[in-house]
Amino acid sequence: MRISVIGCGYLGAVHAACMAQLGHDVVGIDVDERKVKLLASGEAPFFEPGLPELLSQASATGRLRFTTDLAQAASADVHFVCVGTPQVKGGYAADLTYVDAAFEALLPHLGAGDVVVGKSTVPVGTAARLAATLADAAPEVTLAWNPEFLREGFAVQDTLHPDRLVYGVASGAAGEHAVEVLDAVYAAPLAEDTPRLVTDYPTAELVKVAANSFLATKISFINAMAELCEATGADVTQLADAIGHDDRIGRKFLNAGLGFGGGCLPKDIRAFMARADELGADQAVTFLKEIDAINVRRRGRMVDLATEVLGGDVAGRRIAVLGAAFKPNSDDVRDSPALDVAVRLMELGAQVRVTDPEAGANAHAVHPDLDVTTFDAAVDGAEAVLLLTEWQQYRELDPDALGERVAARHVLDGRNVLDPGRWRAAGWTYRALGRH
Repeated sequence: MRISVIGCGYLGAVHAACMAQLGHDVVGIDVDERKVKLLASGEAPFFEPGLPELLSQASATGRLRFTTDLAQAASADVHFVCVGTPQVKGGYAADLTYVDAAFEALLPHLGAGDVVVGKSTVPVGTAARLAATLADAAPEVTLAWNPEFLREGFAVQDTLHPDRLVYGVASGAAGEHAVEVLDAVYAAPLAEDTPRLVTDYPTAELVKVAANSFLATKISFINAMAELCEATGADVTQLADAIGHDDRIGRKFLNAGLGFGGGCLPKDIRAFMARADELGADQAVTFLKEIDAINVRRRGRMVDLATEVLGGDVAGRRIAVLGAAFKPNSDDVRDSPALDVAVRLMELGAQVRVTDPEAGANAHAVHPDLDVTTFDAAVDGAEAVLLLTEWQQYRELDPDALGERVAARHVLDGRNVLDPGRWRAAGWTYRALGRH
């Protein structure tokens, strides 16, 4: 297939490279010249395991190119719109500026029989509105909505081998044409018996935000249980293990700690609430307000723990923060719980030193007043060590060796990934959210 990908940020760059890997002829289009130059040279403008190798391989085949010239989309038959939908400033709703601009700019380059495929996460009702625009301006063009389900750190795997494919299409011949085209695009995953669901537009739009809301609910549920465990002396990790054996519940996403962050879960559940309010269905998702509140509350609790272990005041105390990204295997610091905790401690007067294997530059760009440094510089002389992003190298730290470098052996495990017995045996004060 001849494919264009409009928007080459995280979603678009991964999608373009993977489509080329599947054998399609792909042109990635973005207004950012720097980003386009990096991608064209086989470099990823962000950290994502496996993507640089995939970019190089796909570019070498001649099936993948990147440009700022939207007119080159005219050579394609299928057009994936992968632009961002950030949270609006001062509100919860999704900002559709980039989606609307991409559709408007694409219109002059569409031909009869083309299929435009939305992948961006949008409020329900957006696809129907855009389909009406296409019907007026390009009646021989079909719209489909094909939500993405990428996990940062596993995006290449999730695109090449998805756990499901969802097609939101119109009824009648137009919808049948869109399904036929998407089946051709995803022929390789479908050959692996990947489940395929064909729905209407609103169902496809709701799938992503519903899935993210469910995952956020599960995370905040176990963090609410962590609050109860702290109040009662129970152990939230053992509690999660016990209830996770119930196959109706499952153990995944029952890891208590600092909670979720990143560019998807927080803004998606907030946009979901905003859209439900617009539709007069806000009471159906009022629980999401508490989910969001529980999530944010965990960050304050980590600051309280640090203050507690340091004798009631963090001012002037040296604190090492291990992790700035919102999750491991990513350099994404958007709404990062780790970075939020570091900034709160700095604002309380602590001498905070933050380190991260990949996200240091992004953390410094967002908070230039924060001391972002190497691992060695962060831990040497620290009076408390806070593990806030569970990178593998932090999970595997030797408590005896680290103890020789710090000024005081206080460790706060913000992700419940360390062995408390091992660290306490090495002379450390061990504290974690939901455990004693």
